[in-house]
Amino acid sequence: MGETWQTTTDVLIIGGGPAASWAAVHAREAGAEVILVDKGYCGTSGATAPAGTGVWYVAPEAQARANAKASREALGGYLADHYWMDRVLDQTYTNMNRLAVEGRYPFPVDPATGEQLRTGVQGPEYMRRMRAWLQRIGVEILDHSPALELLVDDAGAVRGAAGHQRHARRDYRITAGAVVLASGGCAFLSRALGTNVDTGDGALMAAEVGARFSGMEFSNAYGIVPKGSTITKTAYYSYATFFGEDGRVLEDAGSTKGRSVIARTLLQERVFAQLDRADETVRAQMRLGQPNFFLQFDRRGIDPFTQRFEVDLLAEGTVRGTGGIDVVDDDCATTVTGLYAAGDAATRERICGGFTGGGSHNAAWAMSSGSWAGAGAARHALAVRGSAPTLTGAGLVGLRPTGSRDVSADEVVAAAQAELIPFEKNYLRHGDRIAPALARLDELWEHASAGLAGDGADRVRARQAAAITAVGRLMYRSTLARTESRGMSKRADHPGADPGQHHHITAGGLDEVWTGTAQARNSGLAVAS
Repeated sequence: MGETWQTTTDVLIIGGGPAASWAAVHAREAGAEVILVDKGYCGTSGATAPAGTGVWYVAPEAQARANAKASREALGGYLADHYWMDRVLDQTYTNMNRLAVEGRYPFPVDPATGEQLRTGVQGPEYMRRMRAWLQRIGVEILDHSPALELLVDDAGAVRGAAGHQRHARRDYRITAGAVVLASGGCAFLSRALGTNVDTGDGALMAAEVGARFSGMEFSNAYGIVPKGSTITKTAYYSYATFFGEDGRVLEDAGSTKGRSVIARTLLQERVFAQLDRADETVRAQMRLGQPNFFLQFDRRGIDPFTQRFEVDLLAEGTVRGTGGIDVVDDDCATTVTGLYAAGDAATRERICGGFTGGGSHNAAWAMSSGSWAGAGAARHALAVRGSAPTLTGAGLVGLRPTGSRDVSADEVVAAAQAELIPFEKNYLRHGDRIAPALARLDELWEHASAGLAGDGADRVRARQAAAITAVGRLMYRSTLARTESRGMSKRADHPGADPGQHHHITAGGLDEVWTGTAQARNSGLAVAS
């Protein structure tokens, strides 16, 4: 392995999806030098790049905006904040219009009006255009360069990151005025399409510098997939009828509220689906909007509209959940000086409360939070430009073991997945199952702390294993702290909502994970707990 490559910049952005890209655009526009480091190839990695996605794009009309804000408040347990929803709707509207002009995105045109339809994007084209935009404005992109740890000064402020460049086979160390974590969520290496880079790396790095998290109990998203597939286009299953092995219809099973019916049935028998509720017009629209969803059926010789096919559930964790690093101001700053969070790495409770999903709100949050984090990080970085602090790497587990045990990354990942992926534990939640799962994760963390490490690129796998375990512990500790059912965190042992728990669950820590509460801001509607 070659000598460590070192450089400096104003703003360092960790990630390569939409949140990272928009952060880079706005940081550059604020006058900062920007380096973006991506675990994969910026423009093709992450959950957005291989998918078609709707966007929470609503024209600035009072009634349309009011309807948009009200649409998911009940599902989210009335934890969303109208101030943030308004901000996201405004910023998303601006960004999508900018994407059409400055990003040169070829939105389809409504033949009836001649106006572009800007309510969704095709991920491959969207991210290709964003990469080209970044290159035009002078953002330095380092592909296949996963960050391994944050760098902090003597006061604990974040001032850069260190990592590894896979192709160059060398380490890097980047000193920066501020860092934006836009590294995505954590899907536990479940194989859901586009999520293999989403292993919670940003969450681990944030926890190591003392950042606070919020809403981690709302991190148990599962997507419906054809058995053996990786494509989780769950929205399309709103047009499906579900069947048990004997052909009976599974009443109340579906994509929004009925996944628990599917999960419980899967514990006993196979489940089948058929998209028989879509008429010819909808079928054509579905094929046009998500061609890769149908490619899997075409290759198998299945017509999903007229034939039944076996289905399963894939864990999507915080990628299509809600919890993440807490943001404390309009710039998406974290509780740690110099550190900003955006996209799936950050909590989306501000606009979703305790429930979200793929695309729509998440897509809007990515581009909006990325914009604010990039601009905020630039202002902070320019204010400290010229300083040369002494920096220390904050990374621990997977980099600097405390003992002499020999623990492999594969062993840690497999053990963590056994507690986090089975939907009888993480989706069909009960304290009697969550508590022992958490205890096993705590024990796993101790073993990993003592002996998980690696050389060169092996450290990337070690850090992924540590991150998945850390995220799982934050999730389950937060789940046990919310002794009610609210949003996507449904507790079989606490089936009702408790008006006394209309608050956010905060969390943090590594060796000792702590939880607390934070007041929920007025949603603007009556709280129906």
